[in-house]
Amino acid sequence: MTSPAMAEVLPATGQDPNVVEEAYRHCWRIARSHYENFTVGSWLLPRALRRHIAAVYAFARTADDIADEGEIDPASRLDRLAVWGAALEDCYRGRASDPIFIALGRTAAEFDLPIDPFRNLLRAFAADVEFRPFATFADLRGYCRCSADPVGHLILYLFGHRDAERQQLSDQICTGLQLTNFWQDVAVDAAKGRIYLPLEDLERFGCDVEDVRQGVCSEEMRRLMQFEVARARGMLAAGLRLATLVDGRLGREVRLFAWGGLAILERIEEADYDVFRARPTLSKLSKVGLVLRALRSPWPRRPGAS
Repeated sequence: MTSPAMAEVLPATGQDPNVVEEAYRHCWRIARSHYENFTVGSWLLPRALRRHIAAVYAFARTADDIADEGEIDPASRLDRLAVWGAALEDCYRGRASDPIFIALGRTAAEFDLPIDPFRNLLRAFAADVEFRPFATFADLRGYCRCSADPVGHLILYLFGHRDAERQQLSDQICTGLQLTNFWQDVAVDAAKGRIYLPLEDLERFGCDVEDVRQGVCSEEMRRLMQFEVARARGMLAAGLRLATLVDGRLGREVRLFAWGGLAILERIEEADYDVFRARPTLSKLSKVGLVLRALRSPWPRRPGAS
C-alpha cells in the first residue's frame, strides 16, 4: 500500500487503463529483448511481478543505452541523461507521458518505491560517460553502490522486503555480480577505454594500465586476476544467505544468479586467468544445469516481510 507521503508525490493521474496496459507492454518488449541479462526473463518469478520488474528494467536499460551511445559526444549524452532524470522526477510527481514512465509511476506508487535507487542508477550511467579509472577498490565499490546495488534493493521492495539485513546481503550479491562482469569483460571494456581494475591493485601486482590496454597476460596479470576473482567469489558466497531470508521463488532466483556468477569465475580460473584470449562464458548446457540446480534447491518457508 502506498504511504501518505508517497501518495502526495505520486497522485492519481486518471490515466486511461488501456494507456497504462500498453505502457507495461512497451516495457515488457524492452525487457524481453535483453532478458538474458536481467531477472525479468526468469519464469521462476511470480507472473504478477514481471510487469513491474520490466518497468524498472526499461528505465535502467534506456538510460544505459543513452550513456553508451558512443557515436554521440559525451556532453550530449550527459544532456540526454539529464532529460531522462528530469522525466524521472516528473514521474514521481504524477506527470508522465513516456510509456516507460507511465508504467514506472504506477509501479512506484503501488509498491511505495523510493526514488533514490533510480537516481543512483543515473549517477552511475553519468559516471560511465565521463569514465575515470578507479584509484582504489573503495572507489570501485562506491561506483557499484550506484550501478548495481540499487537493482537489488528495488527487487526486494517489490517482494515486500525493506530491512537493512536483506539489503546488505543483496549488495553482496549485486556487487559480486558486477565485479564478475567486469573481470569477464576486461578485454571488452579496455577496448572501450574503460578499465575497472583498481589502480592500487594493478600497482600491487606489478601491472599497469597499458598492460591491460595491450592485452598482456603476464604472470603478474594472472596473479592480479586470481586476486580479483577471489574477491568477487567471497562477496557472492557471503550474499547467498539472502536466499534463505526471502520467499521461495525469489530465493531460487538469488541462488541462480549467484551460482551463475560463481560459474563465470570458475571459467576464468579454468582459462588460467587469461581474460584477453577469449571472453569467459557459460554454455547453454551449463545454464540449463544451473536452472535445474535452482529448481532442486530447498524451498524455504516464506519469511515475514519487513
